Amino acid sequence: MNRTFLTLILCLTICISAMGQTKTFIDQPYIEVGGYSDTLVTPNLIYIKIIIAEKDSRDKISLEEQENKMITAFKNLGINTEVDLTTSDMLSNYKFYLLKQKDILKTKEYILKVTTAETASKIFVQLEDLGISNTSMHKVDHSDIENLKNICRTKAIENSHKKAVALTKPISQTIGNAIHITDNETNFDNQLQGRVAGVQIRGYSSVDKGKYEAPKIEFEKIKVSATVSVKYILK
Repeated sequence: MNRTFLTLILCLTICISAMGQTKTFIDQPYIEVGGYSDTLVTPNLIYIKIIIAEKDSRDKISLEEQENKMITAFKNLGINTEVDLTTSDMLSNYKFYLLKQKDILKTKEYILKVTTAETASKIFVQLEDLGISNTSMHKVDHSDIENLKNICRTKAIENSHKKAVALTKPISQTIGNAIHITDNETNFDNQLQGRVAGVQIRGYSSVDKGKYEAPKIEFEKIKVSATVSVKYILK
């Protein structure tokens, strides 16, 4: 019985000790202030989805022939197809479709990366000239996105500090060191809205009789933002 009682006392002592060790900044006066920052940047990584299919006609054009013509056209535009052109399905480059239980037509899907809206416009013109119309914007990105996120985080912290100073000054108090910072994660809005999200495409338009203006693509800027929550010692 005495042994059981001693064991219970020991457990209680350990629990009280542990609770004492987990005391945090909550036991001292503090002020909690949020901070926010955002920026807009023009995307410099543009991904275009392209699907090529064998032509179901009397003079059926093979997928390989269309692919070779497409790659040649891309190279003529200065695109490094070995690096910037990939197949989206790495396990199976080809998809097969049965027609009338006899014929088999192949399709292949690609993702092409370009860095400017001007190049993207030229790509769509080339694909249209080659008779490849199953194309769409896949996504947009920025090569320096991680650095942009950190810049937003820094500005968000600075904004929270300014708020804390503004809140404490009227009551003749000051703030001390930050004792807790929560990064609510940065937001990177690269969602394309609508049919070609975040993109405006001006198609072929008649300039003069028999002459056409190539489509012009304009990308909306990417919004990068950061939200933080900071607890400062209140003096």
